[in-house]
Amino acid sequence: MNKQKNQHRPGVSGNPAKRAATAAHLKTTGHSSVTIGDWVHGARLRTLPLAFAPVIAGAGIASMVQEFSWPLTLLALAVAVLLQIGVNYANDYSDGVRGTDEFRVGPARLTASGLVNPKKVLAVALGCFALAALAGLVAVVLSGRWWFLVIGVLAIIAAWFYTGGKRPYGYMALGEVMVFIFFGLVATAGTYYLQSDIANQQIWWVAGAIGCFAVAVLIANNIRDIPTDRQAGKRTLAVVIGDRAARILFVLFALAPFLVSAVHTPFFPRISVSFLVLLIVLPTCLIVLTAKTARELILALQLTSIAALAYAILIAWGFGL
Repeated sequence: MNKQKNQHRPGVSGNPAKRAATAAHLKTTGHSSVTIGDWVHGARLRTLPLAFAPVIAGAGIASMVQEFSWPLTLLALAVAVLLQIGVNYANDYSDGVRGTDEFRVGPARLTASGLVNPKKVLAVALGCFALAALAGLVAVVLSGRWWFLVIGVLAIIAAWFYTGGKRPYGYMALGEVMVFIFFGLVATAGTYYLQSDIANQQIWWVAGAIGCFAVAVLIANNIRDIPTDRQAGKRTLAVVIGDRAARILFVLFALAPFLVSAVHTPFFPRISVSFLVLLIVLPTCLIVLTAKTARELILALQLTSIAALAYAILIAWGFGL
């Protein structure tokens, strides 16, 4: 009888963890049905600076060699943002149906909470990937660089298999490696080479710096989730190396971009302005090293994302945007 009753109450799950998540949602919002705000939250907008940063940095280098194109830059930005949102929804879906988020502490996820049919979350994720592919195709047609189609396909595959599929690499301590490659090297250098055929070593230095920020954000997120990821059997890098080592690794990756600034400042004096971002990064490192609550680590994640965007803007200006 109770089971039948629950089936007719929106947002109520037979799983105790899902009921707890839904209860938290009810306490916060006062309703049991999904809203636009829930979908916006599911997009995890606090991570979007990581989509803007590589495009801005890559465009700055393109401007330096006077190959900058607004249409191609905006299309690259559309691809980056849509892939970022798509991977967030895909993670929500995959972790939800896999049961990983049943152990999660924090705001309710769309899938795990039972608020939304998993197929709807999957459809939105795939829709974002499709729109990203469309924007990428337009960029390829305009630029004539057809080899970018291969990169686009690889990026979408990487986005899905982060937590999707039978053997997601995000569960095998490879998330940081792939984030560095796709949110750092591929996104930054891709934005540049979409616009220019001129070989440029600076783009790889800058791409590495942006990738380091993306890795730092993921590490902060995974430090927060160490207890629940262990319980769920999710082997992130933070789970594998442990809490203290992960915190130290965060600091190393958060500070690494400033080595790039130091190397280039003698040749591009305006790059020195990027050191101002240390005003955000140093307090963030202190937060991560001393944090005792999930809320502190979420703040660190947000600050690192903002730092990545600020660094990209100043680097782009320093190189000539």
